[in-house]
Amino acid sequence: MDCSIRKNDANGTLENRLWESADQFRANSGLKSQEYSAPVLGLIFLHFAEVRFSAQCAGLEKAGANHGKGNLPRRGSRLDDPAAYHAEGILYLVSNARFDFLLGLPEAQNIGAKVNEAMCDIEKHNPQLAGVLPKTYNLFTSTLLKELLKKVSEIPATVDYDAFGRIY
Repeated sequence: MDCSIRKNDANGTLENRLWESADQFRANSGLKSQEYSAPVLGLIFLHFAEVRFSAQCAGLEKAGANHGKGNLPRRGSRLDDPAAYHAEGILYLVSNARFDFLLGLPEAQNIGAKVNEAMCDIEKHNPQLAGVLPKTYNLFTSTLLKELLKKVSEIPATVDYDAFGRIY
């Protein structure tokens, strides 16, 4: 199959999933599109920030394991050092600010408050984002946020970055 056809199919699937999410918000939130678009895009942003963070974390783990071999003393791990991520242009994410953590929260929790807290933590550890990320997730029910998190988790990590212009 031609690469451009596969890319178009993947982008079409992505678009369909995002329209389904938008339809859910229109039907279940009582909010206007301008009120829910930034939070939705914030979750998509977080999903892909975690993809990049996880890849860097795996690389740092591998480098740390190789460094500890032989008679060389192992220095402190860089896994928890924001600078080790920032040096590669990657956002540092504390554990409670990771997409998978939020996705795993039970509906009984106040997911909106947890997502707001995650966005605050991301800004705290990545000063270039200070005051930029949405923090209005408390406007949504935990059930609606849980459904949105599930929809966003279905977006393939390998999606072409050209698709982001279409998402917006």
